[in-house]
Amino acid sequence: MKIAICVTGSNLQSMISAVFGRCPSFLLVDSQDKTKKFEVLNNPALEAGRGAGVAASQALASHGVKAVICGGVGPNAFSVLQSAGVIFYSASLDSTAEESINQFQKGTLKKVSASTQVGHFGSGPRGGQGRRF
Repeated sequence: MKIAICVTGSNLQSMISAVFGRCPSFLLVDSQDKTKKFEVLNNPALEAGRGAGVAASQALASHGVKAVICGGVGPNAFSVLQSAGVIFYSASLDSTAEESINQFQKGTLKKVSASTQVGHFGSGPRGGQGRRF
């Protein structure tokens, strides 16, 4: 199974990213490969003005990813992943990509059944209160 790991760097010693849509890169790994060969996919949505989670979800789905390991995921991205049949797993932010792969292979990562972060729509500098006069 092809899995994507949200990371802050570009190797197996990179730390897990706290966010999905704006993580710097994804490590794409075959979960059955014991050598842990990986491909780095720079997040195409990292600099997106809006909709980063949805764009990142679509990119991973187009690469055939069936599971994602990350620190957290917002509601829009989770919905896109779920509709594409991608399973989301939550990993500890103080773990590396390699540690997370090991936990995935052992079956000890927590499967997530709903978004873990609130949406950001309308959460501008004044909490979505709009312009003040």
